[in-house]
Amino acid sequence: MRPLLGALLLGTTLLGTAHAEVRPLDRVVAIVDNDVVMQSQLNHRLQEVQQTIAKRGAALPPEHVLSQQVLERLIIENIQLQIGDRSGIRITDEELNQALATIAQRNGMSLEQFRAALARDGLSFADAREQVRREMVISRVRQRRVAERIQVTEQEVQNFLASDLGRMQLSEEFRLANILIPVPESASPENLQAAARQADELYQQLRQGADFAQLAIARSASETALEGGDMGWRKAAQLPPPFDAMVGALQPGEVTEPMRTPGGFIILKLLDKRGGGTQVRDEVHVRHILIKPSEIRSEAEAQRLAERLYERIQSGEDFGELAKSFSEDPGSALNGGDLNWIDPNALVPEFREVMSRTASGELSRPFKSPYGWHVLQVLGRRATDSSAQFREQQALNILRNRKYDEELQAWLRQIRDEAYVEIKL
Repeated sequence: MRPLLGALLLGTTLLGTAHAEVRPLDRVVAIVDNDVVMQSQLNHRLQEVQQTIAKRGAALPPEHVLSQQVLERLIIENIQLQIGDRSGIRITDEELNQALATIAQRNGMSLEQFRAALARDGLSFADAREQVRREMVISRVRQRRVAERIQVTEQEVQNFLASDLGRMQLSEEFRLANILIPVPESASPENLQAAARQADELYQQLRQGADFAQLAIARSASETALEGGDMGWRKAAQLPPPFDAMVGALQPGEVTEPMRTPGGFIILKLLDKRGGGTQVRDEVHVRHILIKPSEIRSEAEAQRLAERLYERIQSGEDFGELAKSFSEDPGSALNGGDLNWIDPNALVPEFREVMSRTASGELSRPFKSPYGWHVLQVLGRRATDSSAQFREQQALNILRNRKYDEELQAWLRQIRDEAYVEIKL
């Protein structure tokens, strides 16, 4: 027994020595509600932040100061991740793969090239994948929790639309190029006439097909002459009269007549335009009959009923009366299946595709969508000017985005104050 006991005692001694030499590889630096922040997480994030600051060429603050800032950021992230977990927010592998592919594409790489680039920088693809997943969860938590705090009234929208700032932000944008024939401040009538003739000569050349950029480089006194006169994008509201009206009447590629300005005679060319203007939306007037499979009606039986109704309508029975009797769409059945004028983009793809192939006044054959089996009839098509609604939606988005940062900071302070946090550093 003694040799065995000696061996056991020796093993215990060695084990004790080994334990005495163990250095902790990781430790808890903060308890956050039902989770923790580990030292390894803090070290990893601290290294990332230091590298980012160094790339910007900025001076690094003392490490203990930076460490406190980074730890606070990790605590706030942890709280949001726990909220996401309690709310049932999950990121599927498909969503995560798509997000990573988008990041790679944004950097001009394929996913495999992105993985290789991370490896060259000493970064793990698995770690990058997990970080993207965390960011997606946090983004969705913020969308849910912060969005519900933002309220924009109809009066705020109308006030913004009526303001100078609103008109400028929502006005049409023009990409312009110019040619400037200068006139000195103290120019004589003869000098003015000579400059006017020169500007008119250039205008006539442009009307006959001369290259605007080449003429600008050769003849313009504008500061953008060497760029072919390209002035970049300008808001319509930023253009002084009568330039705003003249440019607004142009189509891309057209030029204005020479105009007198304090600096001389100027010719503008409209290179492109975007935003503002009339927003036309296609709408379809459609009605339908919906037959749903159920516990007492199989899929095949639902299809057969839809086909019988189609045949009865083809034989001359009234669509509206059959819809009232058979359709299981509660929103339209009482109206004879009438969905009124509707934007096709508001419909499921299966319904939209059949509707697009059906001529006005015609009846579709029975088809299946996620809701069941349909028979539809197109009653008409029209293009609607939705400029007012479009501008209101733009104004609403601008005002909501303006309020978002303020609401986000308030919400982050709130969840931080309400969380149990014990810092172990």
